Amino acid sequence: MISSVHGEVLSVGLDHAVVEVGGVGFAVQATPATLSTLRRGEKVRLHTALIVREDSLTLFGFADADARELFGLLQTVSGIGPRLALATLAVLEPDKLRAAVVEGNITVLTQVPGIGRKGAERLSLELRDKVSALGGLGGAGDAPVVSAPGALRAEVVEALAGLGFPAKQAEQAVDRVLAEGDGHTTATVLRAALATLGRKQ
Repeated sequence: MISSVHGEVLSVGLDHAVVEVGGVGFAVQATPATLSTLRRGEKVRLHTALIVREDSLTLFGFADADARELFGLLQTVSGIGPRLALATLAVLEPDKLRAAVVEGNITVLTQVPGIGRKGAERLSLELRDKVSALGGLGGAGDAPVVSAPGALRAEVVEALAGLGFPAKQAEQAVDRVLAEGDGHTTATVLRAALATLGRKQ
């Protein structure tokens, strides 16, 4: 199992990036939010999941271990394969996905192309307890603690550290972005913090 890759980004496409590890270029499928954080020529560390099929070996990459865990959990539901699991994470950030599953929010879950009402109901039924344990959520009436500003800050700082930025610089950049307003998501804060750090270099 290849659980992570760390190396130089050789190229970034619409649905994948190529990361060179030890002289070998690995094609890694990823969500647009993850791909938007990558820059050609820069070092990156991605958490990965290797999907083995009779006719293919496909590597899927994620900015954090949390998203990778959700990717694996989604595939335990009948009818959801790796492509649909990745599409789900592309449409719904981990925090929003977890909250929708726990609350049984069919409207949110059916925003994902390929997931209809029955699929959304099955997804919520089968994963509710599992994502609660994974993300630290309580019952349907509880607020999703993972979406708190402090948790979001920690997630983004960890992602930036994984990309090779010093922790202190990462924290300062994230704090600056968060101070500019609310309504942030992990992806928007990560992009803005990367832009801030890029200007410093």
